[in-house]
Amino acid sequence: MSRIGRKPIVIPAGVTVTVDEAAHSVTVKGPKGSLNSNYHPLMTVKVEGNEVLVTRPNDEPKARSLHGLTRSNIANMVNGVVHGYEKKLEIVGVGLRCQKQGSNLVMNLGFSHQVNIPDTEDCTIVWQDPNHFTVTGIDKQKVGQYAAEIRAKKPPEPYKGKGIRYEGEVVKHKEGKAGKGKK
Repeated sequence: MSRIGRKPIVIPAGVTVTVDEAAHSVTVKGPKGSLNSNYHPLMTVKVEGNEVLVTRPNDEPKARSLHGLTRSNIANMVNGVVHGYEKKLEIVGVGLRCQKQGSNLVMNLGFSHQVNIPDTEDCTIVWQDPNHFTVTGIDKQKVGQYAAEIRAKKPPEPYKGKGIRYEGEVVKHKEGKAGKGKK
């Protein structure tokens, strides 16, 4: 049995979980909002008391791989509607900075133009200072995807480390031409 799949998901107070077995979907409503997700037809999801249980029909490799995944996805939905998720990003480099203008994050990244990043209906950008901002939301997958799209505007380069990176991300530096040495 999958250790993760066997663990029941405890439903906190103020959260409602409804399972539609015909459509194979789970809806989670909480203080921060509502999330809906589909799960694979092989899995069985049941709400018993204040717990959600995910079971699988057999020990086939396909069912085993989906068991822990389904349980983790539902647990992330429950956590998202209660606490939410955030990804912290930082801008490193001389002349690189950002600022919030209305619902847009305007970034100067060394290009000939400014880069505008709007808030979406699922993700909000919280600005702290010219070099730090945070992407927040209730859906873990969408927050991570949006943060990755922002980071892709100017990923950290390996020689000086300039660019947008996740907070705490370690960028491996290369030496460059002068560091090659003689034969």
